[in-house]
Amino acid sequence: MQINKYYLSALSSFIIWGFFSLALKPLHDYPSLDILFYRVFYATGLLLIINLLFRKEILKNDWKSFSNLNKKEKSNTILLTVLGGFLLTFNWFLFMYAVNHVSLKSASFAYLICPIVTTILAYFILKEKLSKWQWFSVGLCVVSCGILSYGDLNGLIYSLVIAVSFALYLISQRKNNKFDRFVVLTIQMVIASLALLPFFPFYKGETPTESLFYILLIVIVILFTIIPLFLNLFALKGMNSSAVGILMYTNPLINFLLAFFYFKEEINLTQIISYSLILISVIIFNEQFLFRKSSSKN
Repeated sequence: MQINKYYLSALSSFIIWGFFSLALKPLHDYPSLDILFYRVFYATGLLLIINLLFRKEILKNDWKSFSNLNKKEKSNTILLTVLGGFLLTFNWFLFMYAVNHVSLKSASFAYLICPIVTTILAYFILKEKLSKWQWFSVGLCVVSCGILSYGDLNGLIYSLVIAVSFALYLISQRKNNKFDRFVVLTIQMVIASLALLPFFPFYKGETPTESLFYILLIVIVILFTIIPLFLNLFALKGMNSSAVGILMYTNPLINFLLAFFYFKEEINLTQIISYSLILISVIIFNEQFLFRKSSSKN
């Protein structure tokens, strides 16, 4: 695999997201919806300040580029950007709820199966082709989900919904690549804020008073929201799906290690078998990519 700026960006984003639970777990006493509200609103405010104060020329250039698009291209760009904002908001809420109220393993499992879910959806939506080995790995993934459902059906449902929502986000943003990624991210955060704003007065809890909440929120907004999202969107400009798929497994791998060794979550035989099948399916799914170099050298 060629190590370039896109590769490093994707790898860095998934490594950062892998440690997200360290900042999120201490906030388990706060409602997940409150954390989502403050995360989106604060991130939107910070992104707007950065763009309006330091990136005015880029904003003007992107607006000129948008103005020069034909009607169909404008509609597609608006649709993909708006859809990305809603999918991010939905995915974030489910992930935070799963970490704090279901289990860290269920959140981790979601991003372990996400690359395969992404490929299946890309097959139907983007008409991307799959090899026989890749279809076999998809079958193993389905079997592992079936095994896992016997032990934790509730966790499996959350995992699948989280995986599908993020997979749809990745697919939509692969095609939304005509403009500066930081500008696109800002617009999506504005959309997410507008979507959440009507619900804020009715569903927010008591205003947090502890300084720890706001300290961790700043960390979440900057380190676990703006930076990895920008890196991920940037990487999608220059990486193919197989490379993204391999790097995405960095996230759940770190989550698994934190769940078992740091947060001391229990693991049973059913989970060991299902996770093992997933890892096997990952290797089979990417066998052409993983072994391409070694075979070419022989």
